[in-house]
Order: sequence, then C-alpha cells, then structure tokens
Amino acid sequence: MARLEIHPEGTLSDVAAKILIINCGSSSLKFALLEGDAILAEGIFERLGLPEASARWRIGNDTATAEHPRANHERALAEAVALLEAHFGTPLPVNAVGHRVVHGGEFFSEAKLIDYEVIAKIESCRDLAPLHNPAHAIGIRIARKLFPSVPHVAVFDTAFHQTMPEHAWLYAVPYEMYKRYAVRRYGAHGTSHEHVARTAANALGRPIEELHLVTAHLGNGCSACAVREGKSVDTTMGLTPLEGLVMGTRSGDIDPNIIPYLRRVSGMPVEEIIEMLNHRSGLLGVSGVSNDMRAVVQAADEGYHRATLAIDLFCYRLAKGVLAMAAGLDRIDALVFTGGIGENNARVRARVLEFLQILKPEIDPDLNRAHGRESRGRITRDASGLLCMVVPTSEERAIAKQTAAFLKT
Repeated sequence: MARLEIHPEGTLSDVAAKILIINCGSSSLKFALLEGDAILAEGIFERLGLPEASARWRIGNDTATAEHPRANHERALAEAVALLEAHFGTPLPVNAVGHRVVHGGEFFSEAKLIDYEVIAKIESCRDLAPLHNPAHAIGIRIARKLFPSVPHVAVFDTAFHQTMPEHAWLYAVPYEMYKRYAVRRYGAHGTSHEHVARTAANALGRPIEELHLVTAHLGNGCSACAVREGKSVDTTMGLTPLEGLVMGTRSGDIDPNIIPYLRRVSGMPVEEIIEMLNHRSGLLGVSGVSNDMRAVVQAADEGYHRATLAIDLFCYRLAKGVLAMAAGLDRIDALVFTGGIGENNARVRARVLEFLQILKPEIDPDLNRAHGRESRGRITRDASGLLCMVVPTSEERAIAKQTAAFLKT
C-alpha cells in the first residue's frame, strides 16, 4: 500500500490510504470507506435480527438495496466487507478501521487505539447508552477478527464535551449520586460539533482558538453546543440523548414529575412512559404526522395546525438553547447550523432566527434558500448583528481524520 502522509490537522493526503468506518447501533450497522476526504462507499443494514432486515448502499455512483432476513451484526459486517471487496479487491485494502462509539463516560476525552482495556471500558458504560454501547462492542470485536493486522480506533461522541467545566456538567442532585452512579451531563454529537466548528473557522479564515461559536446539530437527534476557543464548554444533551432540544421522536427537556404523574393518572408503567418520551414524542408526538421535518413542513404548508405547532415548538426550543449556550461564551461570533435539518431546511433556520431577535440577526433570504452554498456558509447579511452559517457535517470524515492520527508514516 501507499506510504501514509499525515498533515498537521490530522487529515490524510488524497494519495494516502483507505479507512473503513463502522457504526453499530442496536439494530443497525452503518459503514463507509474513505480515501482522503473522498467517501468511496457507504451503506446501512437496518432492522437486524428481524425477518425484514435489509441493506442499502452506494459504491461510487452506483446504488443498490438487498434483503437480508434475520441478519445479525456479524453477518451484516461480513456482507458489507464482501460488497466492498467486490469493488476494491480481496482482501479489502484498508489501513485502519474507525469505530463510532456513542458513550465513553468519563474514561475518554479523545479518540483511543482499541485494545482489550478500551473495549472493557466501552462495555462498562452500557448503562449510560444501553441501546448503543453493547452494539459498539460487538461491532469492534467482529471487525478486529476481520481486520486483525490494522489499527482500530474508537471515536467517542462524548469525548469532545469532556472539557465542560464542572458547573456545566453537574446536576443539582445530591453529590453522592455523581460519585456513586456517575450521574452527570455527558452530551452527544461531539464528533459533529467539533468538526463543524473547525470547518466554520476555516470558512471564516480565523483560528478556532479565537472564536466563540454556537453549533446546532439538527437531525432526528438534536443538540446545541457552546464552543469556546475550540473546546466544548456546554451542550444541551445530558446523561442520555433524551435531554435538551425537541427532536424527531424525543421530547427533550420536561419536568421530571411528568413521569410519576402520568403513571398515577394513566396507569402507564414507567418503562412505557420512558419509551414514549424517547420514541413517540418530539416532532412525531406533537404533529401526529412524522418524525421527519420534511413531512411535517409539507403538512404545515397544507394548513395542518399541529404540524405548524410542532415546527414552532422545535424552533423556539432551539432558540432558547442557543441563548442558554451563550452563558458559557463572551460573545457569539457565529451560530452554525448543521445536520440534515440544519443544512437543508431554510424555513426552520428562518423561524429560529425570528425567535432570536434579541441578537439582531438579519437573514438574507436568497443566501438562506441556497443553504449558504454560494457564500462560504453565510446566510445572514453583512450588517447582521448575529452571523449565521450553514456548515455540512460529516461524522464519517471526522472519524476518519481522528483515526488517521494513529497511523504511522
């Protein structure tokens, strides 16, 4: 294979080598193959373990789908590797494997080369991410068997937020709850927040060490982050991804007493209430239409009041989140939108800024409709009191760059 060249920013040169990215969920497996900044192939296996398990993928410009009834993670990863080998050669020429891991607890403040101790610590965080961390550990073990001679690197969603000050991550509950049970705020989407903050700094032509930014990752899961001089100092998600903003199916912040109240008046068991808050709330629960913002916007355009209400609730709570993040900053040099909704929904961005008039944003309708693509991300006028930008996220590229730092020249 070609000799590897690591640039100062931790990126791979275009002629370097290939990095395989693996992201195992509770019932899914995503994969991507990158060379430099180019994503050569990507795909997802869904509904693993069920009769309707299936896969879809893109290799180059070709896309395809297939059924894989009752496939598990091991079979899915083997099928993914077989697909890639059919196009790129056998054995698959990869120089490293990067693994997305949702929760690293307090163990990890940066990406780590995987060994048995790292796997054990990932598994020990299973109670903090019960749907994700056990699946991550399974994927890591399978991938290490398939690619035993290359480095495997774990990149943690929580790592970026380990720079938060204690007063930002501690809950106001008895302190022994933290000491005994690790009850604290950890955040999520850290890989995305860090990536878009650095990309925004590059677009602005300023060192990230000089900037105070608020980044808003808006997809099916949503969170905002205060990035001060390149470090996370606050974020909206907490112990789990349920806290914070309104999301696709998650409620975000609620009064905790809602849970015993609903149990008392409805007879719903606590487990069912928690399931409702995670999977039947948010945009879906309020609109009654979908967890997909595109479908909710379409219903609102057709005059459906609950869809309009869901959009307003989503945007208002995000505006509140942005102002909350400002508490950790001296100023907001830019508000950066990213994620599927943040990058592609001009209506949502405009409505959020309507709720942020205290910061005097002046949106440019043309730049906003173009999603900032013709203006280095900017969607506000030059005279705007708040600079707002759209910066595409790429967690795959971010994971690949962090993985690349472990490759030796």
